[in-house]
Amino acid sequence: MRPGPWLAVCAGLFWSGALAADSGDYLLHVAGCPVCHTAEGGEPLAGGRAIETPFGTFYSPNITPDRETGIGNWSKSDFIRAVKHGRAPDGSAYFPVFPYPSYRRMTDEDAGRIYDYLMTTKPVSQADRDHDLRWWLFRWMMKPWQWWFEPKTRTTTADQHDRGRYLVAALGHCGECHTPRNWAGALDNSHYLVGAEEGPDGDPVPNITPDRADGIGKWDADDLGYFLETGQLPDGDYVGGAMTDVVDEGTSKLTGADRKAVVEYLRSIPALPSP
Repeated sequence: MRPGPWLAVCAGLFWSGALAADSGDYLLHVAGCPVCHTAEGGEPLAGGRAIETPFGTFYSPNITPDRETGIGNWSKSDFIRAVKHGRAPDGSAYFPVFPYPSYRRMTDEDAGRIYDYLMTTKPVSQADRDHDLRWWLFRWMMKPWQWWFEPKTRTTTADQHDRGRYLVAALGHCGECHTPRNWAGALDNSHYLVGAEEGPDGDPVPNITPDRADGIGKWDADDLGYFLETGQLPDGDYVGGAMTDVVDEGTSKLTGADRKAVVEYLRSIPALPSP
């Protein structure tokens, strides 16, 4: 018998003691900020990571508290508005490669805690890199895009099932990679979590609904929990590509209770075949 479940339990207890589930550091990792905002070999949270999309290559911004090149001059309300509504302090709209359509479901309190923690991190002077986009794509187009496509709902955290939904749909924003998009780049939530042809590293993204043929329907709860903790698949192999960073910097740091909530939620959603 593989030692996985025992290791997962021990690691879960370790992280439960190390970071409270409502601390800014914990929320920062669950929200995936270090994954996207740290370039390979770069300073943590200083931006510059390339994100490939059908609309071109986006480069993540510096979110350290540097006052010239980062967010050191932002207020907490500026940060919450950016995270939840996709608006910069000057009122311009962000491209939805920044997952604010999912973060919109985040509570103001959690967004504020992330801001508070970011303000304690090391300031790094590193200017943002310009995106390399299709010739016809302009920032001003995002305001009408937001009006038309941005979801207006928010989840709650009232019980374990809702906590799992909150972690998956809001903080973890799993749908941003695991849900296909329409012609305008908006999520097609009629195919929620059924996978996508291309993820941020250019590889196909798998179906994570409980469908037994295409998804994770043959995984038991221990398989799924252990995967979130270590990245190990039920066949003994390990996940690769962008998901490696998601596990290392995000799901592996979940508390035992939060990991259980994620597992329960993913096993409860509609089982859908990959399109």
